[in-house]
Amino acid sequence: METISENRCFGGVQGVYKHRSNTTGTDMTFGLFLPEEAQDGPVPILWFLSGLTCTHENAMTKAGAQVWAADHGIALCFPDTSPRGDDVADDDAYDLGQGAGFYIDATQEPWAKHFKMWSYTADELPALVSEHFAVDMSRQSITGHSMGGHGALTMAMALPGRFRSVSAFAPICNPTKSDWGRKQFAAYWGDESKWGPHDATVLMQGGGFDGPMLIDAGTDDQFWDLLGAEAFAGAMSAAKQDGQLRLQKGYDHSYFFISSFMEDHVNFHAEALWK
Repeated sequence: METISENRCFGGVQGVYKHRSNTTGTDMTFGLFLPEEAQDGPVPILWFLSGLTCTHENAMTKAGAQVWAADHGIALCFPDTSPRGDDVADDDAYDLGQGAGFYIDATQEPWAKHFKMWSYTADELPALVSEHFAVDMSRQSITGHSMGGHGALTMAMALPGRFRSVSAFAPICNPTKSDWGRKQFAAYWGDESKWGPHDATVLMQGGGFDGPMLIDAGTDDQFWDLLGAEAFAGAMSAAKQDGQLRLQKGYDHSYFFISSFMEDHVNFHAEALWK
């Protein structure tokens, strides 16, 4: 594993690292913030999954999470959103291909060779982080934005017992009924009959999450019609899910929105991680 950079940050270290992934068959880059407490032993970890067009860098530099994570002694990991490289399949559209992995494992050509973001994010990267850094994998939580909110919600519900809490900012939460989802699932998986259980609303209808949940969405989100928040809210209510879905008046889809409520989300996860 190669260290790209390490910077002192709120008493801890914000690092960026690159490694060869056996899962994607490419070099992958991720950001990892370790609080000062990690010098004395393993600390809990909060995963942040980013949205369409993002890399590991967007949330790492714009979300403002490190200051709150440092207050609680929590590590933060910022994975990339897709495999990358000259020999990796891509598309001219911003919402397919590189930067748009959707946190699923593709089975259709030309995507199947490298687009294995579910296995990478759920399996390979946690194992790598656990091996090389002072992180307590028995205390994990997960959050994300937009496409990353989709990833966070689906991983939390599909991997019971893995995460102590889940949150999301403006998540895509009903992708099988949205143009942000149907297009990508059709490309990566082919015929609809082959689509896997990667829809948060469907997973909520199947039993929900075994812990607390927090979701924020802006009432001025320019992508509101693509998110499926109404369907997910109905599924949460029917499942009597422990959690909140909050509509934040006047906020949009941007990192200004995310940073405005990041303190709430880190505090929410800290309560679960330190129980």
